[in-house]
Amino acid sequence: MNRYEIEKQAEEFENAGPREILSWASETYADKLAIVTSFQSTGIVTLHMLGSIAPRTPVLTLDTGLLFPETQELIDRLEERFDLDLRRIKPRQTPKQQARDYGDRLWERNPDRCCHIRKTIPLRDALVGFEAWVTGLRRDQSAGRAATPILSRDRQSGLIKIAPFANWSETRVWRYIREHDLPYNPLHDMGYPSIGCWTCTKAVSGDEDLRGGRWSNSSKTECGIHVAPLVEAPRG
Repeated sequence: MNRYEIEKQAEEFENAGPREILSWASETYADKLAIVTSFQSTGIVTLHMLGSIAPRTPVLTLDTGLLFPETQELIDRLEERFDLDLRRIKPRQTPKQQARDYGDRLWERNPDRCCHIRKTIPLRDALVGFEAWVTGLRRDQSAGRAATPILSRDRQSGLIKIAPFANWSETRVWRYIREHDLPYNPLHDMGYPSIGCWTCTKAVSGDEDLRGGRWSNSSKTECGIHVAPLVEAPRG
């Protein structure tokens, strides 16, 4: 798709529901479509909807080696429940190897570098061979995501990126989860609206935005997957 076609299709999708968008994605890209999820609330709804549309769509999840135990348990549970074609994407280095090469607790000293090693590079490599991928981005998650397009050309991979729930609200996502009695991460009930690595995620108070608990001790707001490519930073 060229830029004009992407923008035209994105505009048409503004009045479409996520099920219609997911059906279009499956019909258009077939086995060249992937779902990328960290198994948070919107990702769970995505997997449930896709189960009646294209249940064997490859599901990519970043296993950074620093996930909460609750997240790992949820992934195992949903893999079995939905019979997912799950692909756990791991960084080239374990946390110990990273500490050896870049120093201990890199996530505190240079969180951009840590995310680049443990998330951005592994996902870029895992998406090779696909033509499009589905993400759980929503406009209500943060100010930086308020203009999220439903369809776009991903700046990292060059693939088509689809955000079928971009105009859904947090309330609507959770209503769907409860209506369908879907499993979810118990950390959500403990004040964690957005869950990443245990090293960089904390519970939030009621007046913070949905991603307020991510990298709370720095100005960082995104891991790097959904922003312009990171210029290689020096070590340390």
